[in-house]
Amino acid sequence: MEVIIEVRNLVKRFGHKQVLRKLDFTVQKGEFVALLGSNGAGKTTLLRILSSLSKPNYGEVQIGGYYLPGQAAQVRRKLGVVSHLPLLYGDLSAEENLKFYSALYGLVDIQKNMAEILNLVGLYKRRKDLVRTFSRGMQQRLAIGRAILHDPEVLLLDEPHTGLDQDAANMLDSLLQQIATRGRTIVMTSHDFPRVANLATRFDVLYKGKIHSSKLAKDLPQHGLLEYYQSIVEEIDGGGGKHNGE
Repeated sequence: MEVIIEVRNLVKRFGHKQVLRKLDFTVQKGEFVALLGSNGAGKTTLLRILSSLSKPNYGEVQIGGYYLPGQAAQVRRKLGVVSHLPLLYGDLSAEENLKFYSALYGLVDIQKNMAEILNLVGLYKRRKDLVRTFSRGMQQRLAIGRAILHDPEVLLLDEPHTGLDQDAANMLDSLLQQIATRGRTIVMTSHDFPRVANLATRFDVLYKGKIHSSKLAKDLPQHGLLEYYQSIVEEIDGGGGKHNGE
């Protein structure tokens, strides 16, 4: 399969604190990868580097054949990025938000595309309503619509379920599954093991700044994700942090 994300020997420091420690990470086209790890493991830092919002101190990052940070403009055209903050304009309607971001992406003939996106995220009937009248879940769905407007090859999601109630989270899951079936590559961070277990095709354990293990969903027993994660963490801690999964 085609490799679309390749990270080698990635190091990121904040002052004297080293957050990413010679991290290696490879994603093939069409994979849905869930990055698992505790707070401070480096998940958000890794996603910020992949999305060109932060620069590494050392290492090589290649996305879709382009290198970061030197070819950031080319990389951004291949990316859609969603965090727990929707980054929308509350005093604009859903449609106006998408028009604004379409202009930033340099898209033309956007009306049909916007209608398709609004239908996909289940907001077509609310397209004329101001975003500030939307629930948190609706705003997050529109944020995903914004992120896929330009038909990116890769979607990066940083804890997208944060702050959502059960119904909104279920709707978001359904949307992510639809996007995945369209062949897009997805990398998502999450603390919610039961939820992510039904979404991702691969699970990578990020612990103390390195990816220590990677497991395909098909190779895990049903309801076995949490047990897998805990076993990896126990193995690392029990081995004095020497195990690297390579």
